Amino acid sequence: MEKELALTEQDAATEPLPISALLALAMTGFICIITETLPAGLLPQMAAGLNISNALAGQTVTAYALGSLIAAIPLTIATQSWRRRNVLLLAIAGFLIFNSITALSANYWLTLTARFLAGVAAGLSWSLLAGYARRMVAIHQQGKAMAIAMVGTPIALSLGLPLGTWLGGVLGWRSAFAVISALTLVLVVWVLAKVPDYPGQSRHERMPLLKVLTTPGVRPVLSVVIAWMLAHNILYTYIARFCSSAGLGSQVDVVLLVFGLSALLAIAVIGRLIDHHLRSSVLVSLAVFALVSLGFMGFRTFQRHISSRYFV
Repeated sequence: MEKELALTEQDAATEPLPISALLALAMTGFICIITETLPAGLLPQMAAGLNISNALAGQTVTAYALGSLIAAIPLTIATQSWRRRNVLLLAIAGFLIFNSITALSANYWLTLTARFLAGVAAGLSWSLLAGYARRMVAIHQQGKAMAIAMVGTPIALSLGLPLGTWLGGVLGWRSAFAVISALTLVLVVWVLAKVPDYPGQSRHERMPLLKVLTTPGVRPVLSVVIAWMLAHNILYTYIARFCSSAGLGSQVDVVLLVFGLSALLAIAVIGRLIDHHLRSSVLVSLAVFALVSLGFMGFRTFQRHISSRYFV
């Protein structure tokens, strides 16, 4: 018996990671992030194309985030018993449909609705990815599997968004969303071919939502995450407009590339610190973000002062 158990553990240790399936999950995360952030890089073009102000165009990002926020928990609960690949495909189909509508729509309210529903698909996607990756591998491989499954996020920020912004500037913002839809169609085939299916949770395995929310520490963590992400999205949404006011309107893609590469660097650094310095890492990150935001505000105030004093 001991010999059989040792053999089983040895086999598990040498079992290769299901790279293709994990990369399909990473591609899902990539689609989530690029769909969310692309309007930030194409804000002036979207505003002109829909004949609206930059402020209203910025609400396409708000609508996406609101859809994710509202839908994530209810949809996760509603689909707990569904087979996992069916849920994943449902979320991916949402991106395909609603990004296609965004690419074709000439009506602001239709575009805003499509963005909201794309956010709903994102909320469902994010509830799946980490758990799905963990189920594919042995316990000792779960950390690596999650890292691979989540790599789509920094790649979307560092490469996908600048490339999408450049493409939108060259071919038009609608073409950028059409390309995302085409990539999503490829992803559907990829998931069907390579991602294994798993059953959902049975009723006795589920933890009530109230019990989750009353777990010590959960509510403070959620509050910090919500405040942080809200501040980040407000700043990030209008980055194209800020670049224009700073004389960098033609280099938004470069600015976004610098942002994405910085994110990749930060992930590498935090990956080494977070296990032993979690609290201090969070506090330092929040402080740096606050200082940078204040720096942007100070720069803009100084710029306006100079303009009004010497050029008016």
